[in-house]
Amino acid sequence: MSTPIIETSGVSKNFGAVTAAAELTVNIDADTVVGLIGGNGAGKTTFLNMLTGYLKPDRGSIRYAGHDIVKLVPRQVTRLGMCRSFQIPQLFASLTVRDNLLVALGVVVLNASRWHSGELVASNRIEAVADETLERFGLRDWRDKPAAVLPEGVRKLLDIAMAMVVRPKVLLLDEPTSGVSSDEKFAIMDRVMDAVRAAHVTIVFVEHDMDIVRRYAQRVLAFYEGRIIADGVAEQVLNNDEVRRYVVGTIHATAAASHATH
Repeated sequence: MSTPIIETSGVSKNFGAVTAAAELTVNIDADTVVGLIGGNGAGKTTFLNMLTGYLKPDRGSIRYAGHDIVKLVPRQVTRLGMCRSFQIPQLFASLTVRDNLLVALGVVVLNASRWHSGELVASNRIEAVADETLERFGLRDWRDKPAAVLPEGVRKLLDIAMAMVVRPKVLLLDEPTSGVSSDEKFAIMDRVMDAVRAAHVTIVFVEHDMDIVRRYAQRVLAFYEGRIIADGVAEQVLNNDEVRRYVVGTIHATAAASHATH
């Protein structure tokens, strides 16, 4: 039996009187796609932040690929092979799409020892990898556009592409379709999934769109008040009584309120 790529045991985090994570024990196998759902403040992003070192748990253990990573800073976690994209893409607005990728590749070459074999050190090879990544993520037609003018869907793709040049084993995505039109969301997720599956990358993504969760998640964890109240395949979790009451209903109410203000 293989060891899970991510293992958390009894992970807890409080912000004053607010419990953001309550004794979370989760094992995630390699090469799987896991969706995290829950209302605002349920603990999903806190969980991602603890996995990547942006937050330290008050207690509990976190292991990645057999390594204890609780005391590591985000840069060290990234070097081990766990990367993330953000709900608001972290881009260099004044640089072109291609130059954003070249910056990401440059950081990789300078800081990650596993790249120092010479495979990417030559500048022409770095540029070739950037162009291959543009093609893989459907960004070729945008390559010379500054990131500041990109539509939201393209910004999301670029942010994820920049995370992927690190060659992660695990990719964490925080609301990959937020701000993206309903006409674009499946095309964007198809492009992302094709790219990461080809590289055999484990994906953990936070998402409020249940259509996206149903289509792409092999496993779903439902969060409520810092706890995981359901864990299983999408249809099983989404039909759970507690999830329908505390998660799906909350998400639908939030979406309805949002539409009412526009």
